Amino acid sequence: MDLTNIRFPRFFVGRVVRGEPLILSGEDLHHATKVLRLKIGEKVVFCDDSGLEYICAYTGADSFEILAERENDSEPKVHLRLFQCAPKSDKLDLIVQKATELGASEIIPVISKRCVSRPDSSKKSNKIARLEKISEAAAKQSGRGKIPLVHEFTSFSDALKLHKKENLGIIFYENGGIGINEIIAKHENVCNVDVFIGSEGGFEPLEIEAANSAGLITASLGKRILRTETAPIAAIAVIMNLLGEM
Repeated sequence: MDLTNIRFPRFFVGRVVRGEPLILSGEDLHHATKVLRLKIGEKVVFCDDSGLEYICAYTGADSFEILAERENDSEPKVHLRLFQCAPKSDKLDLIVQKATELGASEIIPVISKRCVSRPDSSKKSNKIARLEKISEAAAKQSGRGKIPLVHEFTSFSDALKLHKKENLGIIFYENGGIGINEIIAKHENVCNVDVFIGSEGGFEPLEIEAANSAGLITASLGKRILRTETAPIAAIAVIMNLLGEM
């Protein structure tokens, strides 16, 4: 039976060693045995960030046997980092989920001048832990080969320092900019893209100036102003589509 095109439940694990059984523990084991109620011989997929995924059979207790391996074809070749200025309430949950589904490789929450949401230090770690779980669940659901990395909150100035000038850097601004189609047409062979999205209040003009000085291109997503939770979804979808990654 050809297993290479069948979708199975997905788990992310550490390094896979061929010829050795794979072991699940903790929440993953609970999900496999109590939620999925796997029976002996039933199959799942294990991913280890290598670009390969391993089709495995449940052998009982916490153990799985590798049956076959295949290339993961859902991971984009473009490494896209989303620098998302912190929105109010739980909007960041939705943004992380959808950015993961659309192929973002990293999500960096940013505190800019107009951010209303400014989680204190005691809450930041809990918030990041929740976002990591959301990213993992979305990666499993969408068939990703890797879980996008969710970074700690950073200031806008420090976020600009993370941008490398050899990357394509785009900052979306509600007061106008170059059309995204035009930008991508000039960078169609790009491998690394940094996308900056503002919070509810957008960016201050001085922030745009600083971004431009750091090498980012000011861009527009069209004639309509999008909400902060809509803009990253639209931006990533358009960029990935124009780069042939959808």
